[in-house]
Amino acid sequence: MKVLSVHRLYLSAALTLPLVAVHGMAQAGFDPVTEEDELALVYGSSDSVSIATGNLQTLRRAPAVATVITAADIAAMGATDLDQVLESVPGVHVNRTPNSSSPLYVVRGIVSAYTPQILMLQNGVPITTAYIGNKGNIWAGYPLEHIARIEIIRGPGSALYGSDAFSGVINIITKGPGEVQGTELGARTGSYQSRDAWLQHGGKLGPVEVAAYLRAGHSDGNDRTLDADAQSRNDTLFKTHASLAPGPLNNQYRALDGNLDLIYGQWRARFGYKKRYDMGTGAGIASALDPVGRQQSERITSNLAWAEPQVTRDWGLGASLATQQYSQEVNTWYQLLPPGATFPTGTFKDGMIGVPETWERTYRLSGYADYSGFNDHHLRVGLGHDDIELFRVHEWRNFNYAANGTPIPLPAVIDTTNTTPFMRPQRRKVDYLYLQDEWNLAKDWNLTAGIRHDHFSDFGGTTNPRLALVWDASFDLTAKLLHGRAFRAPAFLESYGISNPVALGNPNLKPERNATTEIAFNWQARSDATVNLTFYRYDMKNIIRTVPNPVPGTGATYANTGDQTGHGIELESNWSVTRDLRLAGNYAWQRSIDQTTHTDAGYAPRHHAFGRGDWNFASGYQAGAQLNWVAGRMRAFGDARPAISDYTTVDLTLATRAGRKQWNFALALRNAFNTDVREPSPAPGLSLPHDLPMAPRTISLQASYKM
Repeated sequence: MKVLSVHRLYLSAALTLPLVAVHGMAQAGFDPVTEEDELALVYGSSDSVSIATGNLQTLRRAPAVATVITAADIAAMGATDLDQVLESVPGVHVNRTPNSSSPLYVVRGIVSAYTPQILMLQNGVPITTAYIGNKGNIWAGYPLEHIARIEIIRGPGSALYGSDAFSGVINIITKGPGEVQGTELGARTGSYQSRDAWLQHGGKLGPVEVAAYLRAGHSDGNDRTLDADAQSRNDTLFKTHASLAPGPLNNQYRALDGNLDLIYGQWRARFGYKKRYDMGTGAGIASALDPVGRQQSERITSNLAWAEPQVTRDWGLGASLATQQYSQEVNTWYQLLPPGATFPTGTFKDGMIGVPETWERTYRLSGYADYSGFNDHHLRVGLGHDDIELFRVHEWRNFNYAANGTPIPLPAVIDTTNTTPFMRPQRRKVDYLYLQDEWNLAKDWNLTAGIRHDHFSDFGGTTNPRLALVWDASFDLTAKLLHGRAFRAPAFLESYGISNPVALGNPNLKPERNATTEIAFNWQARSDATVNLTFYRYDMKNIIRTVPNPVPGTGATYANTGDQTGHGIELESNWSVTRDLRLAGNYAWQRSIDQTTHTDAGYAPRHHAFGRGDWNFASGYQAGAQLNWVAGRMRAFGDARPAISDYTTVDLTLATRAGRKQWNFALALRNAFNTDVREPSPAPGLSLPHDLPMAPRTISLQASYKM
């Protein structure tokens, strides 16, 4: 690892020393908190994690760098969407795409057009979409009321989870019968005509434990003005005046979410529904403002699982069958370019119109066995089969492409599904086997070793190991040395896209690869204060990018090209100052270098700091404040624009915390000082030269009642 600059170490020390002083006070007899449950006064239990090994473990001793955020954490933040929560995690920053304003979860400087390099799970099951390889671009948020906890691992996880657990893993665990008792109803209103209402219930139906959740909402979305777009550049080149910029972003949406959770003995069935419709296109599908295009996505998930932790004295078994059906459809035709857009091939009088749609389904069958019959060992072996199918595509459009990639206007919008589609149906099958051993090799020393082999029907096999050595150096200090490899399988768009010379698919693509080494320290400074410090280095290979085709002017093709290395530090601390006051903060510093150009990989913040304070006062009232500082975002190679401006935002929350059969209220003010927040647009910045403006000051008021 390169030596970190001195002033970075000074900053780390500055953040750590106050808690060192706290530790000294505790040793001198000034520790006012002695009960273990004082650590959860505001937040509930957040000291255990399950996704590190598949078994529940204390966070401090888990063989991974992990963060756990509970429902009580979320309430204290005043957060209304998953993105706001993830921004508080050290080493994680939420970027945006121009296309649909979809969030990109950037971990440790690893970012790409759709950022499929992070694996998202819902209750331990991937929600990956096959088309572009991430959670789906028509996203429009994820509600928080039904979330029990969120577990985040930073670093590779392919030895346990396979593809896409590349830069990290996010596991959203929804509330089950144990977390929902009785009935709760709630409503929220806020800026941009945002409205939400939800109902959740937990109880028993005979011998079956039941938890159910239903939410409906809509919003006009952030409508900040975009002063220049892709058509602005076309107007300059072709002496036209078609651009709709300056004009507002199109971020409106309607939402419907539902969950049903049933438990009967060792059996558990979960069903999920997530629909986004009448949804705008953000800055435009082609980075040109589109006020008329509307789209929708529908995700239907199910999971039937059986687990018996102790079939015999030494054996535990489990199995599950999970399904996902996902579709992306167009409600109103996309206007890729506005009316009057002109090229040497002709003018689009009604605008350049495209209507690509996809339907896919995934089946995942898996099983595992735990064995603890060997002294000081806990073995787990698992296997599974995934069947991933993009079974239908459909496209309408009023253009074709010339040999040099220039669009050619057609006299009408036609169905090109059976003639020149953007893709044809595809199917991929994956078989995998993994082995993991948790070995207590000596007093205070634990070694977790794992390896997984995945075989893909379209490109072959890949094997990914990991090692994690955890040492309880003292009663209040744990040290970890971690190393793992990960991979990301090519998405169907990257492998099989056709009829679009701008970005042709390449069926010969191989997986992206990543190797990461981490050194982490977890210090229990006192019973009510913790400090965590992590150093890491990663090495990416076979990065999938578009490269120009050999014949000039004929577009590009996806290829495995280029490598990237990165290293950094992450520092976080939590302190329950009193029963009623809690402080938390983190700082992340990173450098990511594109090895082809030997320049900064761009987009991700070099510095990211987050701080939070929560105060319980009077009787049943809570006030909170949080600060988010994002700095040092460099441009990617070939982007001549100045580095994007740093920003600092402040959020404020005031809420009641009454018991059952009483109303609770929460008032949240986000970006209180109305900072101009912008996320970087893709290089070289010709389409959106002034980046993507984020929401200004917003306010929300929430009311809920527990019966």
